[in-house]
Order: sequence, then structure tokens, then C-alpha cells
Amino acid sequence: MKPHTLFSLSLLTLAMHTHAQQTTETQEQQDVSEVEHLLISGVRQDRISEGATGLTMDISETPQSISVISANLMSNFAAFNINDALRLATGVTVEAWETNRTNYSSRGFEIKNTQIDGVGLPNDWGIVTGAIDAYGYENIEVIRGANGLLTGVGNASGTINYVRKRPTNETGGEVAVIAGSYDFKRLQGDYNTLLTEDGRWAARFVVAAEDKHSHLNGLSDERGYFYGVVDGQLTDYSTLTVGVSHQDANTDGNLWGGLVFNYTDGTQAEWDVSDTTTQEWTMWDTINTNAFVEFTHQMSDNWRLDVNYHKRYFEEQDKLFYAYGTIDKDTQLGLLGYPGRYDSDIDSDLIEVKTSGFFSAFGFEHEATLGVSYAQSTDTMFNYAADFSEAAWGALPAFPYALDAVAEPDWQERTLYSEIKQNLTRVFGSSKITLHDDLFLIAGFNAIDFERSGNNSGAEIDNSENELSPYLGFTYALTEHINAYASYSDIYQPQEQYDLSGQYLDPTKGKNTEAGIKMQWLDESLLTTFAYFTAEQENLAAYAGINPDNGQFYYYGVDVESTGFEVEISGQLTENLDLILGYTSIEIEDTNGEDANTWAPRDYVNFSLNYSVPALPALRVGLNGRWQSETKNTDYNVTQDSYFLLNAYANYDITERLSLKANLNNVTDEKYISSLHSSFYYAAPINGTVSVTYRF
Repeated sequence: MKPHTLFSLSLLTLAMHTHAQQTTETQEQQDVSEVEHLLISGVRQDRISEGATGLTMDISETPQSISVISANLMSNFAAFNINDALRLATGVTVEAWETNRTNYSSRGFEIKNTQIDGVGLPNDWGIVTGAIDAYGYENIEVIRGANGLLTGVGNASGTINYVRKRPTNETGGEVAVIAGSYDFKRLQGDYNTLLTEDGRWAARFVVAAEDKHSHLNGLSDERGYFYGVVDGQLTDYSTLTVGVSHQDANTDGNLWGGLVFNYTDGTQAEWDVSDTTTQEWTMWDTINTNAFVEFTHQMSDNWRLDVNYHKRYFEEQDKLFYAYGTIDKDTQLGLLGYPGRYDSDIDSDLIEVKTSGFFSAFGFEHEATLGVSYAQSTDTMFNYAADFSEAAWGALPAFPYALDAVAEPDWQERTLYSEIKQNLTRVFGSSKITLHDDLFLIAGFNAIDFERSGNNSGAEIDNSENELSPYLGFTYALTEHINAYASYSDIYQPQEQYDLSGQYLDPTKGKNTEAGIKMQWLDESLLTTFAYFTAEQENLAAYAGINPDNGQFYYYGVDVESTGFEVEISGQLTENLDLILGYTSIEIEDTNGEDANTWAPRDYVNFSLNYSVPALPALRVGLNGRWQSETKNTDYNVTQDSYFLLNAYANYDITERLSLKANLNNVTDEKYISSLHSSFYYAAPINGTVSVTYRF
């Protein structure tokens, strides 16, 4: 679609409005109604995500690598949560290092920037707590590399933009029932309805409920999810969208840390895939609530004003058990226990005001956006002390031990552990300048003021930072279907890791460059991207050890350099075959020339195939797979060999409305450690689900 499509809607609106003034009063009322219906329904029909640059640019034009995980792809491969969805993306590794905490990484670094509909706060440590339901999202975009146009902060990894489902112009929906391995049960529904006869107001509701056990002994999860959104026409040229999502998730028998793979003789242990260090009294419950209000006003034919407010509230309660030490190979003894109980909540608000549009100069049309945002958040954590005389603090039985080997401690009164407040003020702008019919420039800036204050486990925190970050990129059309591009972005990321004294590390800073070629094939139905990238980062947090006073990890800053390249092919190969194929290769070194971030695979391949069988049109089948090279955690002396995973599905449409689908995951029953990022456990062996979907 042309980049000015949204604004052309308002141009057509004005033309119709002028015509209405030349007719009778009755006809005027009818035409004005049609005008209002046209504006909101047109926007619904032709929504464009601006998550990559804040500008209405096609992926083939954007001077960075972008992958899109569609709701259809997530549905095909039964990706019910965000972790499973991101495993479908090129160049992304999902570092599930605990059952309830996960990091996402790209190009060898943790992704710490997440957005919803192009707006959002940095994700602090990059840790995602709990499994976030994916059913409420239309697409998930992964913009790889440092992207200074998005938040003004970030490292060389990338940004994840979650694109919510929105109301459409049709009434209807679907309901599905899913069952599978480990007593997996799920019910989900998605319904859209027009609230007024003229279609100016519409609503969409998404619900999901899930309950399952696990391949890990004692682990079980249940999750309830709701999302509702309403949008409509306020005036001839103004629209309003209001939405809220709520997820309540409860986990029992969760891991804190993971398996210990170190024998006292220096060799690496191997365990059953079901083994766990947890106890039956452990739990980790989370509540995620997100609300938003979006107001859009079409100021003229070519310019619009957007005012967005986003509210996020996160709450968690947990009882945890950690096992650590080294194990004697003969007796299987040597582990020690460490219990913990914590409550915490994060309360965040963000408001953003921006104007964007098109202007003409020097014989060409250009695009620009300018805005300001203010975000504040308060992160409060409480802990419960336990009597040191409790058996939970002592030596543990031979591993693997029983789930009831250690009784739950007698917890004392709740006390404040930390309270951190953050404020981020951002002024930003970007522009797409057409220099020639075949050449345009993307230039942008972010000016931020960042403040952080509070108390972190007894250490007083008072940080203040100001930074101006430029972004520069260009795209040149070598032919009608081949674009060459290059981009540069500053790296600036406040860090949540702290040193031995409890003070937060200074921000990591650096620079990121990328150059590549994007080629469209087969009547623009297939896109091929080749990208070469480099990054330099100073003072990046690295694990330094455990503080003997409080038992917490502490960190120090290191300088690292990374280089690599990516290849991705995505789109429609034939009328019946869709393909995603990606390959990423990276090198990361510290200032001494030694490998850094060795938990990240140096080579990574992913693919997805979806095929509609011509001889049996009701049948659709697919394969998804990923291969990664060897990884290591040098702090714990653990190695994971390279491995290949394969998933498959078959979907059969019994009628136009009713379909049956079977999914099989880890088809070859590969045994592998889920992540070497921070702690370790085995991922699930072969498993599957069966689903029935009815559309109405």
C-alpha cells in the first residue's frame, strides 16, 4: 500500500463533504453519515503498523531487518503464548532459563525494548515473567538491531512490537477447544461486532483460558486472559479507541534457578528431562493489566494528531526454592537449599503526543513525525525472611530428590526490599526525505531525560541521565524490485544490573550500523533480505559473582564488539506454498578478543512451511524447524551441543465453518537444555495438541 493511504482517506472525506454542501439538507445528512463511516471503516480496513520507524513505510523500504509473525502463523503452529510465538521469528532465540522467567535475544544480545502498537517503555532487564498469552495480538514485529527511532534507548539486539487485534468492519468470530499432552486444556474465543448500524463504532473481544501440567515433575500452570477494545468516530475527523487486557496466571511447582550440571570432578552431569530442583510448596502467581486510550484527529488532508495514553499494572507473588552447589558423582550429594518468598508490583503510565504527515518540497513528497512522551513507573518489591534454622537452608538429599524433601519454611512478616521510581521524558522526530525518484533518506533524533531514584536493598539510588541520539538511514531502489539500504543508530541503554555496592551500573553506550539488500520476487509476493551488521557497546553488564552479604548476583561493565549477517526469505512461493527461511551468523568479542555472550548461538537457522494441498483443498499442512550451533555458559562450565527441532501440523476444514487441527512438537524427540543464559533445565520432549475451531 502507498505510504499516504491513511491520509488519502481524509482527502476523499473532504471531497464528499464539499459535495454534500451542494445538495439538500436531507442529502447533506446522508452524505455526512457516509463520510464519517468512510473515515473509520477505511482506517480499520487499511491499518499500517508504524512500529519500525514511526513512519508509514513498507518493510521493503525500511533500512533495517524486520520479521513479522502473523496471527495466522501463530495459530498454525499452536503458539499460544509469546515465548512460542517468538520461536517462529528469524534471528530470535527464546532464552527460557527458568520455568517462569525468560529473556529474548537477537544478534547475541538481550532484547530489552518492547512496545505495544509502537508505544512502550524499555523492558528493564529484558526479563519476561510468566507466559504471556499471544491470542490478543494480530502480529508480532521483530525489528532487529539498535533502533533509535523507537524509544531513544536500546542496545544492538532489537525491539519487539506487539500489534494488538483491533475491531474490523465485519461481525463474526471464532471459538476453539484444544487438548493435548501433559493434560493440556485450552478454550479460546475471538468476536468482533459493529455497535452501530452505520459501522462508525465497533468492538472486539478476545478471551482464553488454559490449564496444563508439564514434562517437569510437579509443574502446573493455569492462565486466564481477556482483551476488549472499542473504536469509533467522534467527529468527522476524529477517532477514539479504548481498550483493556487482563491476564491472571498461576504456577505451582516452578523452578527458581534450575538443574545443577556440575560434578565435583569437573565433568558435566546429565539428568532425565523430567528432573527438577523445586518443591511442591513453591508457586509463582502473576497479574498483568494493560489499558489504553488513543485519540486521532485528522488536522488536514495530509497531517494528523495522535494522543495516546497507556497504563500497565503488574503484580506477582511467589514462594521459591533454589538449589546450588556441585554434586558428587558417586553419592549424588552436594546441593544446598535456599528458600525465598517475594511480592512485587510495577505501576507504569505513559502518555505520548505526536503529529505526523506529508509535505512537498523540491518537487517531491516527504513524510515527517514529531512528538513528545512522558513515562513514569514505580517498581516495589517485598520479601519474607525465613528462619535460618529451617532445614530448607541446609544440605539437600541425593539428587534427584523428592518433591516433598524439604518442608515449607515458617515465613516471617513482610518487609520492604526495594522501591525504585523511574521517569523518562522523550522528544523525538523522524522524517523520510525523498532525494530522488529512487533514493530517500530516513533521519531522526531522540532527546531523553532519564531519572531513577529509590532504595535497592539498602542502597540509596539517585541516577539522572540526558542523552541525544541520532538515527540515519537511506534506501536506494536499484531496480523496481531491489532496494539497497544502510542505517546508523546510537546505542544508549540504562541498565538494571547493579555492582557489589548495590548501585546500578552506568548506561551502556555505543553505535550500531547495518547495510543490506531487500529483493521482491514473484510479483512482490516474496521478499528476500540480506543484512550485514556491526555494533560496539561500552560498559555492557556482565556477571561478576554473588554478593556474600545478601546472596544476590552482582555485575561489572565490559566493552564488546559484534559483527554478523542475516538472510531471510519470506512470503508466498506458489499459490499453495508459504515460506519463511532465515539464517543468522554472529561473532561477539570483548576488548581482549575473547568470545563474549557465549550463551548465544553463533549460527541459527529457522524455517516455516505452510502448504495447501491442491488435490484436497480442505487440507493444509506445515513444518516449522530451527537449528542452532553449540552454546556455552563459561560461568558454570556447561555446554549444550548443537541441535535441530522440528514441529508439524495438519489442518482439515470439515466444513466452511468447522476445522480440525493436529500439532506435533519436537517430532524427533530431541533432548536439549532450553537455555544457557542464566540457569538450566531440559525442554519438553515430543508432545502434541488437537484443536477444533468453529467460525461464525
